[in-house]
Amino acid sequence: MTENALPPCPECSGSYAYEMGALLVCPECGHEWPAAAGEAGDASEERVIKDSVGNVLTDGDTVTVVKGLKVKGHPTGIKAGTKVRNIRLVDGVDGHDIDCKIDGFGSMQLKSSVVRKG
Repeated sequence: MTENALPPCPECSGSYAYEMGALLVCPECGHEWPAAAGEAGDASEERVIKDSVGNVLTDGDTVTVVKGLKVKGHPTGIKAGTKVRNIRLVDGVDGHDIDCKIDGFGSMQLKSSVVRKG
């Protein structure tokens, strides 16, 4: 039954693909691909993340923090105007949809509502 429900492998056309988390895996050639490659894949592509002024953000963008942010365990926090380079968009927790590294703070996640593109 699952053979008919899942698409064949795009690499080898094998019909024994199985689900492993968010991926489909072909046991014949070992190829892995997103499970949401059909209609659901189009829905995930429609998800657009915008900054505080409405600009669309993409992976690799440089953004500027628009308001001061407190950081647990750090006395000063992140000041408004801090540039953050090479962001990565993620499905984070509590609206934190940007994964980045900030000089002096390390890796962290930010909300898109507190940054501006450019």
